[in-house]
Amino acid sequence: MVKQQAKLMLRAFNGECDAAIAKVRYDNVIKLEERVSKAYRDINKLGEVQQVFISARYHDLKLAELHLVHEHREKVQEEKDQQRRIRDQMREEQRAEEELARARAEAEKEEAQKTAALENARAKLAADVATGEQHDRLEALVTRLETELKDALDRKAKAIARAQLTKSGHVYVLSNVGSFGEGVYKIGMTRRLDPFERVDELGDASVPFPFDVHAIIFCEDAPTLENRLHQAFASRRVNGVNLRKEYFRVTLDEIRGEVQKLHGLVSFTLSAEAEEYRKSMAAATAIREAATAATAQTVGASA
Repeated sequence: MVKQQAKLMLRAFNGECDAAIAKVRYDNVIKLEERVSKAYRDINKLGEVQQVFISARYHDLKLAELHLVHEHREKVQEEKDQQRRIRDQMREEQRAEEELARARAEAEKEEAQKTAALENARAKLAADVATGEQHDRLEALVTRLETELKDALDRKAKAIARAQLTKSGHVYVLSNVGSFGEGVYKIGMTRRLDPFERVDELGDASVPFPFDVHAIIFCEDAPTLENRLHQAFASRRVNGVNLRKEYFRVTLDEIRGEVQKLHGLVSFTLSAEAEEYRKSMAAATAIREAATAATAQTVGASA
């Protein structure tokens, strides 16, 4: 009978431990530790009469097994997050390369058009068959086309330079008072020619309000600047586990000081406009006040 009792207790405890270990995740290990320890105490109470007990050593070994499985799953999750970060970075770089190639093609097309138009205008001007007024117009046209051609060449040179500087990009500092509250800032990086396209993407339907831009910093080595800012505020991360979440609980003065130290003096917008959020709050306040006034009128009429 005692042997059967011991087998039943061991089987019950192993079953509880196996069930707990099967459910362990990165965020529930403490709760499952308590479950294993409670099962250990409850099952040992059942063996008090027969003086059959599961040893504390066995209990500790089961907790160690739980921790090992937890650590393994955390590592697997970290690898998945790392792979996701790499994929996101590759997609962002691909978008940036496509944007640079498109900008270069557009600049080359515009250059060809302006060059042809300029050559045509110069040919007409050289022919000197125009009247005085027409001659002045042609000269003005030539001057304008020369300026536009220079601008097109500048855009082409910029696109080529950006394509050659594979690490160049913009580091941005954003806030979203309506979504995350005061004092929380997102510090990220994009290689897009127009960094505001990335800002618009971040403010899509996944958040209730658009982001406010406090700084856009062009840098020839944007990943390094972003990484050094993240390291400087590592202890102030809102999410200390998932490093893909680039939100920090800091002040703009602290960010500005760190940027100045690492990159140089940069202009910052200190106040968040948060237009949609503030309009929403004002509308909600107006509705509450109207409801309060209506209630007061109803009560007064009843009296």
